[in-house]
Amino acid sequence: MQQVARGLPRPVVLVPTMGALHEGHLSLVDRAKKLAGRKGSTVATIFVNPTQFGPGEDYRTYPRPFRRDCMYLRKKGCHLVFAPSPAQMYRSDASVVVSESQLGTVMCGASRPGHFTGVCTIVAKLFHLVQPDIAIFGEKDFQQLAILRRMVRDLDFPVRIVGHPIVREADGLALSSRNVYLSVEERQQAPLIQQALRDAETTLRMESISCRALENLVRRQIERGSLAKVDYVAVVDPETLQAKEPKELPVLLATAVFFGATRLIDNVLVK
Repeated sequence: MQQVARGLPRPVVLVPTMGALHEGHLSLVDRAKKLAGRKGSTVATIFVNPTQFGPGEDYRTYPRPFRRDCMYLRKKGCHLVFAPSPAQMYRSDASVVVSESQLGTVMCGASRPGHFTGVCTIVAKLFHLVQPDIAIFGEKDFQQLAILRRMVRDLDFPVRIVGHPIVREADGLALSSRNVYLSVEERQQAPLIQQALRDAETTLRMESISCRALENLVRRQIERGSLAKVDYVAVVDPETLQAKEPKELPVLLATAVFFGATRLIDNVLVK
């Protein structure tokens, strides 16, 4: 891959994915093509990364429609797909990882210990292999985006990180490869996540409200859905991801919610 990358027309714009592509992923490819321009190259990676899944999570069952994904990418005009195997990416005695120590201790990092070490390690490896000038990540995984920006800053990767807005269904549910796990009734209740975040945004713009009160407001509204179980609600600074009183903008309103075994995340950035 490194040999191929050296010969790619610049700029090289990378879209890292775990496959099971939907319109959200494909919007990243569209953005990549614009940033690459007529002379550059768009590269997508498809790799279900085992090191970012915890015990009991859905690594084994994560959808892997590889041929369909490649068809979508071909239609979008993606120039190259890199789809290595776990054995190619991780030696059996691998002992070096990339670990972030501040931004990953809260929110999803607290709920999924080791997750962001897996993310940072694989993204660092992909950067070394593909050698992109630009890499695009969706803002639905806002914490991931913040951590990867910090990694690039602190380790001096010559890569520009670009965040891309969340793509949603007509009823507001953020697109996710895991949405296919939802039952009919769970899918009907899932839009409560976005509705609660938007209502919280309206509330903080209209009145003075504390961080804790805003979190409780979001939690109560989501749990109106009988099948919803809130993992966390956070009101944080979008750069440091530390708790922040919402009287000073910007703030990030973020949540993770279980519907059965399916864990969905969403956020709203209030500027």
